[in-house]
Amino acid sequence: MADNDRALDAASDRDVAFMREALALARRAAAEGEVPVGAVLVRDGTVIGAGWNRPIVSHDPTAHAEVCALRDAAERVGNYRLPGTTLYVTLEPCPMCAGAIVHARVARVVYGASDPRTGAAGSVFDLLPSDERFNHRTLCDGGVLAQECGELLREFFRARRGAVAGGDDSGVAIDGD
Repeated sequence: MADNDRALDAASDRDVAFMREALALARRAAAEGEVPVGAVLVRDGTVIGAGWNRPIVSHDPTAHAEVCALRDAAERVGNYRLPGTTLYVTLEPCPMCAGAIVHARVARVVYGASDPRTGAAGSVFDLLPSDERFNHRTLCDGGVLAQECGELLREFFRARRGAVAGGDDSGVAIDGD
């Protein structure tokens, strides 16, 4: 095996491990009645910020998992700029979160399930990394544990619709299969 292949395998293992941490936070969001999305921000192999969706319980429309993780990290390190970091999030970031990611100077985003309704990393909008109008570009890799991330979201919405009106999951628009 070439050195590059070993490096890619190690990065993949690292990505999976941190995505599993983000999934645990997504489950926490679901337990609070929030859409199950979780995020961890990592620098030099250490989690420096963590967050999960909290807009309902916090009465804050900006309390998406990504923004919560960025806020947590910024407070911990004492700086709103977070260069050299990787954000792991279970669902492709929306445009609001993509803007926050760019402003924080996050180096890389790794997401699980694609979001064909509001995804800003290529599904609907392509703000990460290809919009050359920004003064910072963030590398982006999607599809890490996509099946597991997508299924968690589908189960949540299936249960929510079932509780409301005996609904099915035909309207779920989460990619990741």
